[in-house]
Amino acid sequence: MSSTNHPPTTTSRTDDLLDALEAADDEYHAVDERIADYGEETVEQVADAHDRATNLLDRYEGKATGTGRENFKNFMEFKSNFTSLVENLADDLAEREAFEAAKEHVDKNRLNEGDFERARDGLAPASEVAGLLDERREARENYRQVRREIRSAIGDLTDEVADRERLLELGDADLDAPVEEIREPLQRYDEAVSDAFAEFRSEASAREVLDFVAATRDYSLVEYREPPDNLKEYVESSEAGTETIPDLLKYAGYSNSKLDHYVDDATALKRAVATNQTYLERLDASPLQLDWPPKSAADLRWRVDELVSVVSRFADEDVVATLREVQSVVRDEARFERLRTAAEAKTELSEAEREKVASGAVEDELTELREGKERLEAALDEYPER
Repeated sequence: MSSTNHPPTTTSRTDDLLDALEAADDEYHAVDERIADYGEETVEQVADAHDRATNLLDRYEGKATGTGRENFKNFMEFKSNFTSLVENLADDLAEREAFEAAKEHVDKNRLNEGDFERARDGLAPASEVAGLLDERREARENYRQVRREIRSAIGDLTDEVADRERLLELGDADLDAPVEEIREPLQRYDEAVSDAFAEFRSEASAREVLDFVAATRDYSLVEYREPPDNLKEYVESSEAGTETIPDLLKYAGYSNSKLDHYVDDATALKRAVATNQTYLERLDASPLQLDWPPKSAADLRWRVDELVSVVSRFADEDVVATLREVQSVVRDEARFERLRTAAEAKTELSEAEREKVASGAVEDELTELREGKERLEAALDEYPER
């Protein structure tokens, strides 16, 4: 019998995160309460003493054992330092007995590695207290990590909520709406500006075309890539800049000996044109065309206003007139938005998504997502940053 693995639901993912946050909070409070039982200052004192004791053990192990003058000297230094450390501890220091026990293991006339190991074992009760500060740091970091995961999950849920809301909006669209009312003017313009730019590119000098492209940087909604510096400098300063872009690309394919018949400096042309061949070949009207489905009425209105100024620099009035037709379709903004939503629905919604909207499944998902987001947001308020 086969089993099917189902992805976790929003509710189960939310429950897991909330359980993790509660557990992390409990863990932090448990170790914090243990520190409070001893007192913060006391734990710090024990940790300091434990660090000094273990440092002595680590530093002298292997040097204070065995025979020989140097070993004996190290042995005496270690025994004096360790005894002094323990005797100078406060009488009421928590787990002071552990330090006394460790001292007893090394209070001998000769030491071996086993004595050092037994001294460390004797320090175990103090080590447990000293480790509380690290435990609390780790518990705090774990708590903060779970909070970070919850914030990330809230961001994901926000996106998912927006996605389901968008599905519902598109699902309510009238798929029989006459979207051609707005599509046809946009298509006429796109075709007209594509033809006009192709003619401009093939007949105007490379200098004029690149000057036009460079000038579009003043229009934020027209996104041409600026001409490469070496190419722009070449067409501005060289006689070859008066040639058309197709001719320059053709010349770039010639051998230097053949090219000498067309330009003064074959090497300069190759360096400027051949290295930027892809840029010149891809230079077309795409940045001047309109999206389908279109942006909102406000966005389209702003873009068309800019395009009128830009396109009129190289195209005739007939092309600009097609832009004015586009302007006319956004005058009735409410109708335009209805038709735009219908166009988006036809373009973006699959048949399965339409069925899902119609069945109410998307509405159910949206409710679950919103509830999960609200629960996580409430948890962040309940469990503050620390």
